[in-house]
Amino acid sequence: MKQDSNSAAFSHLLLSGTLVHEGTFEEVQQRFGIFIHPHLVMVISIDRYPDIASRNSLEWRKMIGQQLVGKMEETVRIPFLWNWIEEGVLALLLELDEKDSEDEFNSKMLNMAKEIQLSIHSSDLSVSIGIGKYYENPYLLYQSFIEARKSMSGRFFQGNQLIFHCEMERIQEASFINPFSEEKAELLALVKIGDVEGSINRLKHLMEKIAEACHFNEDIFKTEVVSIVLLLSKRVMESGANATTILTNNTNFIQNLYHIIRYDKFVHQVCEYAVWLTEQALNTNQMEVTPLIQQAIDYIKENHQRNMTLNEIAQYCCLSRYHFSHLFKKEVGLSLIDYLNRLRIDKSLSYLEMTDLPISEIAARTGFPDANYFSRMFKKYMQFSPTDYRLARN
Repeated sequence: MKQDSNSAAFSHLLLSGTLVHEGTFEEVQQRFGIFIHPHLVMVISIDRYPDIASRNSLEWRKMIGQQLVGKMEETVRIPFLWNWIEEGVLALLLELDEKDSEDEFNSKMLNMAKEIQLSIHSSDLSVSIGIGKYYENPYLLYQSFIEARKSMSGRFFQGNQLIFHCEMERIQEASFINPFSEEKAELLALVKIGDVEGSINRLKHLMEKIAEACHFNEDIFKTEVVSIVLLLSKRVMESGANATTILTNNTNFIQNLYHIIRYDKFVHQVCEYAVWLTEQALNTNQMEVTPLIQQAIDYIKENHQRNMTLNEIAQYCCLSRYHFSHLFKKEVGLSLIDYLNRLRIDKSLSYLEMTDLPISEIAARTGFPDANYFSRMFKKYMQFSPTDYRLARN
C-alpha cells in the first residue's frame, strides 16, 4: 500500500501540468517504468479530517492513510495512480476505456465514486469526492485535477459524504455582500492594540457573518476574507512591522488559501495567520516589562471597553493601589490612565477611518465615558480633533 517513488513522481508531473517540461508522454513513461495512461482525476477528501486528526496521534494519521489507500485498491478495478495532495486529501488518476455518451459516462463515474465511498465507509470513515472531466491528452490531465478540486467548492459549506462532478450544473446565487465596515474596524482596532484573543474571536464571528451574507457562495466568501487578511497586513505594517516579511508571507498564504476545500480548515488557517500578523505588531512595539505588569496589560486590553479603576487592576495583580501604580509607571513609562487613554485612542482610529459612526458611538465603543472626554483626550494625544482626523484620512 506504500506508494513507490516512481509512481509518486509520475503522478505529480501529471497533476501539476509540468509533464510537458520533461519530454513526451511516452518518454516519461519509459523513464519511470509506468505505462498507465490516466484520463480523469477524482479528488477524495476525508470528511472533517482536521477535527478528527487534531484528537489523534501521528501513528493514527498514518494508519488512516493506509486504510484509505487499501480500500481504494480493493474497490477500483481499472488501472490507476494515486497521490496525496495534502493531509487527508488524495488524488486518484484513472485510466478509462473509450468514453461513452456524456450521460452514460457521468453515471459510470458517479457509480464508481459511490462504490469508493461505500467501501471506505466500512472502515468508519466518510469521504467526499470531486470528479474532473475526461481528457485524452495526458498533458491536459492537470485540468481534470483542477476541475475536480473546484467541483468540491459546493462541499465547502456543506456536510459529509458528498459527490461533486464538474460537469453537473451548479447554480451560483448572485450575492450582495454587506461591507461590514464596523466589524472590520473593530477587528483592525483589536489587532492594533495587540489583543490576540479578542482579534481571533472577532475574526471568527466576522467570517460567519460573511458566509451568511454571501449565501454560502465559496468564491465570494474567500475573496472577502482575503480582503480582510490584506487589511490586517496593512495595519500591521503601519505599526512598523517588517513589510518585506509580511508581503512575502501574504503571497504564499493567499495562494494556498484559495485551494482549501473545507470551511473548518479555511477558518483555522486564517485564524492562525491572523495570530501571526498580530504577533508581528506586538513584537514591533514590545515593551520590556515583568510578567506581573504584562498580566496587567493583557487584562487592560481584554477589558478596555468598560470602566476600569486603578483599584480593580491592582487587586487583579494582587498588589496595593500605590505599589501597582508606582510599578506600572516605572516599567511602562506612562501612568495607568495615560496608557489606557492611549490604548483607547489607538483603537478609535480604525472606527474614524473606516466607518461613519458618530463620535459619541465611537467613544462608547472604545471605553470613553462620553464624547466630550473622548474628543479632549484625542486632541491631547493626536493634535487633531476626531472630526478633523476623519476628514484628513478620507
